[in-house]
Amino acid sequence: MTAEELKTSAESTVEELEREGDIAADFLEGLLDIADIDGDLNLDVRQGRAYVSVEAEGDALALLSAPDTVQALQELTRLAVQSSTGSFSRMILDIGGSRDTRRRQLESLVNAAAARLDDGAGQASLPAMSSYERKLVHDIAAERGLVSESYGEGADRHTVITRG
Repeated sequence: MTAEELKTSAESTVEELEREGDIAADFLEGLLDIADIDGDLNLDVRQGRAYVSVEAEGDALALLSAPDTVQALQELTRLAVQSSTGSFSRMILDIGGSRDTRRRQLESLVNAAAARLDDGAGQASLPAMSSYERKLVHDIAAERGLVSESYGEGADRHTVITRG
């Protein structure tokens, strides 16, 4: 592929991701309307994924920003995108800063695992989590000079942290 073809290919990928974000936003706007929640949707493309965030004043999103609820809404939104595009979507949904909150929780889990290692444990296992959360754990562990690997299948897939 020439440099021009690569550039065109990358642009179409961004265009496809922006289209995913638009479809996701339309779907989420419908859900927010049904729930009678006023929210602002922001669309972005980050690290090869459509990223959709929902923000609102006050505590309007409190119930929707619980981790399990965000995960369920993300899966529903991905299905809506897939239904429209015919392609699998890796879109990320953030509701009321839920992703930042979850990252802080994962940082605490990695810190607790590091403390167990400091206390003499050979390894520290974390609970099962989504592939996105495991990726964050791997990044956080690497930032702290730790080694992490994922084990298990499906819903039981989890991360084990060691000193390496």
